[in-house]
Amino acid sequence: MAEFVRVATRSEIPPGGKLLAEIDGRAIAVFNYEGTYYAIDDVCTHDGGPLAEGDFEGCEIRCPRHGARFDVRTGQALCFPAIEPVTAHQVEVRGDEILVAIED
Repeated sequence: MAEFVRVATRSEIPPGGKLLAEIDGRAIAVFNYEGTYYAIDDVCTHDGGPLAEGDFEGCEIRCPRHGARFDVRTGQALCFPAIEPVTAHQVEVRGDEILVAIED
């Protein structure tokens, strides 16, 4: 079972905001979509681009390299050139703290 790790406070990721965190050497992008927090690997499945550096609009993050878009809620690839989903992770909010559990 994965262990939850604190990555931020709620005030650090306002609605529509994003944050790049690192858990055990793994880059994780954390998003606040309509008051709910989501976490995905910060790696585009098309070419390894840094997703957290892309534009976050609605529930979609766009890779800054080639424009692939992913649903931050599920990790699902939404358009070419990406066809594989990005790994999504469990998020919990405890008080003011945002925690993420990564799965291998």
